[in-house]
Amino acid sequence: MLASTSTLCNRAYYTHPSQFSHSKPFLSPHRPHFRKKSKSHSLSLISHRKQSKGSLGIRALAEPQASESVPSDTPLCFSEPCSVKIPVGDRHILVETGRIGRQASGAVTVTDGETIVYTSVCLADVPSEPSDFFPLFVNYQERFSAAGRTSGGFFKREGRTKDHEVLICRLIDRPLRPTMLKGFYHETQILSWVLSYDGLHSPDALAVTAAGIAIALSEVPNSKAVAGVRIGLVGDKYIVNPTMKEMEESELDLLLAGTDSAILMIEGYGNFLQEEKLLRAVEVGQRGCDRVCLTKLSRRRQLSLALCLPTVEFFGKQIHLVQEIAGEELVKALQIRNKIPRRKALSLLEEKVLTILTEEGYVKIDASFGAAEIVPEFFSDPMCPDDIIEFSSSRFSSPSLLAIASGSLFSEVDVKLVFKEVTSKFLRKRIVEGGRRSDGRTPDEIRSINSTCGLLPRAHGSSLFTRGETQALAVTTLGDRQMAQRIDNLEGADELKRFYLQYSFPPSCVGEVGRIGAPSRREIGHGMLAERALEPILPSDDDFPYTIRVESTITESNGSSSMASVCGGCLALQDAGVPIKCSIAGIAMGMVLDTEEFGGDGTPLILSDITGSEDASGDMDFKVAGNEEGITAFQMDIKVGGITIPIMRQALFQARDGRKHILAEMLKCSPAPSKRLSKYAPLIHIMKVKPEKVNIIIGSGGKKVKSIIEETGVDSIDTQDDGIVKITAKDLASLEKSKAIISSLTMVPAVGDVYRNCKIKSIAPYGAFVEIAPGREGLCHISELSSNWLAKTEDAFKVGDHVDVKLIEVNDKGQLRLSRRALLPDADPENPSAKQHTGSTTKDAGASQKTPEEGSGKKVVNALKDGLAEKNNEEPKDKSSTTKLASSAKSTAAEDAQLPQKKFIRRLAGTAKDRSTTLKDTSKKSSSKEVSSVSSKDETSLVNGEAKIGS
Repeated sequence: MLASTSTLCNRAYYTHPSQFSHSKPFLSPHRPHFRKKSKSHSLSLISHRKQSKGSLGIRALAEPQASESVPSDTPLCFSEPCSVKIPVGDRHILVETGRIGRQASGAVTVTDGETIVYTSVCLADVPSEPSDFFPLFVNYQERFSAAGRTSGGFFKREGRTKDHEVLICRLIDRPLRPTMLKGFYHETQILSWVLSYDGLHSPDALAVTAAGIAIALSEVPNSKAVAGVRIGLVGDKYIVNPTMKEMEESELDLLLAGTDSAILMIEGYGNFLQEEKLLRAVEVGQRGCDRVCLTKLSRRRQLSLALCLPTVEFFGKQIHLVQEIAGEELVKALQIRNKIPRRKALSLLEEKVLTILTEEGYVKIDASFGAAEIVPEFFSDPMCPDDIIEFSSSRFSSPSLLAIASGSLFSEVDVKLVFKEVTSKFLRKRIVEGGRRSDGRTPDEIRSINSTCGLLPRAHGSSLFTRGETQALAVTTLGDRQMAQRIDNLEGADELKRFYLQYSFPPSCVGEVGRIGAPSRREIGHGMLAERALEPILPSDDDFPYTIRVESTITESNGSSSMASVCGGCLALQDAGVPIKCSIAGIAMGMVLDTEEFGGDGTPLILSDITGSEDASGDMDFKVAGNEEGITAFQMDIKVGGITIPIMRQALFQARDGRKHILAEMLKCSPAPSKRLSKYAPLIHIMKVKPEKVNIIIGSGGKKVKSIIEETGVDSIDTQDDGIVKITAKDLASLEKSKAIISSLTMVPAVGDVYRNCKIKSIAPYGAFVEIAPGREGLCHISELSSNWLAKTEDAFKVGDHVDVKLIEVNDKGQLRLSRRALLPDADPENPSAKQHTGSTTKDAGASQKTPEEGSGKKVVNALKDGLAEKNNEEPKDKSSTTKLASSAKSTAAEDAQLPQKKFIRRLAGTAKDRSTTLKDTSKKSSSKEVSSVSSKDETSLVNGEAKIGS
């Protein structure tokens, strides 16, 4: 209800609980009214109003002029556009109506910052079959155009509802259901779209508020206006509707929906949040909802159809007959502890009641639906003939309606609904008055718990968690980054989830036959709740670089299957070797609110670890997950008008005691979790390279990384812009091989490094090109190949020979100059014959020099970080290319011209002692570790300790 200074005008709103009224659609020639034959055969759609001569009357609850006929030439009149600002937190939200969606029963736009949510409400003209489940349908969609984007993929339009949109649909649906009045069965549809998104103000809480206001403005009869707010906790400050930036620092994410006086729904997640902090957050959220709900709403016209439930006498007659027939047997059936036998006993008893009532003439089930049968004097109420709104007789043509009009017959559906109501009352009375539940437990007692780990040998981690008649089979799978779940959102960047839990609820878990297909909204919601409960205990990506997937399949269900998924998932994570911070358990709490009716003192009774029947017949479903220290996830649904803070406080502390008991039972798991990686789990190694060298690993179009994967047999190589390289492999051998190749590619050579057993890749007249690492070659000039003079390189070496070389220079272009002579023991720096002029290399030699940066197109990549290579100062075993000394000392001017002129003095070989000192000094200056040099003959041969690696 919106502030006194401004009002929102739309259609009828029902504020008096006793006035179960339903607005008649505004009829005019411009809005044709299509009538359908009602398929309803229950009179619980309308309330029985005693009229003279026993007839039923449909009255206009609006002002008399509202029911006057509209001339055909009069245009359809819509509400004038109006808006109002409502204070929420430290700012205002803007609510507008009458501008968009004027033909809907109710339509509003709610704006926060530049985020705009549009919500419409429509309802069917004729009611559906009576049931205990209100036909409410909610659809929420985030339009990519709201953020200036277009959806990816082939079809450039929004398609199937995404998981996070399904979660928001549930957030809208759950608080609205308890406010719907009994006896109203018209299908109601809520459509919500995000029309604009600024990246700062979240649309989900706005969608809940928009739906609550739209329902209040529509013809749907609900008892209370509903609003939703988000609460964050930054430091010690509670923030109402925090921005996305503020939520990054918040230790609490709570979404609360409620009325002006009670809480209807909460859902949220925390980082081991204490119960007192959560209660304080709920109090702050309740005040935020109160401001919205107390804002005054007014309407321009009110046309209402008096919807009626059976009279107290008639309904009491049904209850009396059912209790008289099934009372004693119903008490015995409710004492059956096992779910399936109890369900079958109740089903047989229901059939027995229906059969007896039919045989005695109370139930009429053989009439055909849709018969155009009209009750005499149905539309003739002499008391107020001018206020009657005429309806098609097909709306009241079902035999059940006529039965109630005559006050003599029941419908089959009525009997089943009454039987369920009686069963619920008997169950509540047994709990409150007798102090025992259907399975014999006390209100705060937990069912027996049994858990097993490692039952699936090929799975990376598995557990079977059983609590009473609820059982969850949890399986953990570990993978690399490619296994992460991609989420396309309004922010514009694809989000990668490295942990996700998927929950499935097959019909076999409740002993039924059903359809198997896409996950239901319930499955998506329960899976997200369990996922967020376990997320705080996971290690960081740096400590455990795996993508983690947990599958929870419910194999038995009798209440609280989502919390069983939390317990089973925690054990499966431990069995997979995930180093979790602590264990987590979950429990579902129930409540009987009005205990005085069932023999109690009026104090609400809180139930621990509820079963399915207690969930269906109770007034609350409150799921809480965490450990002894605090709460990680919670979700509460209320089936009554709402609960207060004291009730929630009692439930939270009783839930904490229950979690402690469950955690103690989980420690008794037999066999216990292995807490180590399975031999079937992939191996992941993390390397750190210089960020500018990441592209070298990838190569042009990804060719290089693909070739490494094919050559080594690893599963994947994942590179990041910050220089992190993750290698995933199934076995250690392929992992080590890929590590060596990447280390060599990313190696940063330094003058003085020595490389052993390196392969000669090609020979030129002026020297030999030696591969010191995969993709890295250097020139060993002919003058550096031997301590003696060589006329031709081919005289002493051939392609494929292996030699030891030392890096003596890296020029400005990154080209490597190598020397074999510097490592020979008989090298004599004073030998005149060894002196040759140095200078710039010839044009031919410069063109032939191949480096990763030039010529070959290969790029340098960082080397190993973890010390894979080891020191190896031994001579290469392959001695096929022994040095051949030239017999002639002839030299021509042309040959001298081909030799480097400038570097002769720099390449003078020192004594063995000098060389030792040089290598030692170089080793001290280099902080890097050794690098593997992979050759064709010996892929595991290692370079000695002087190789320098980039980091």
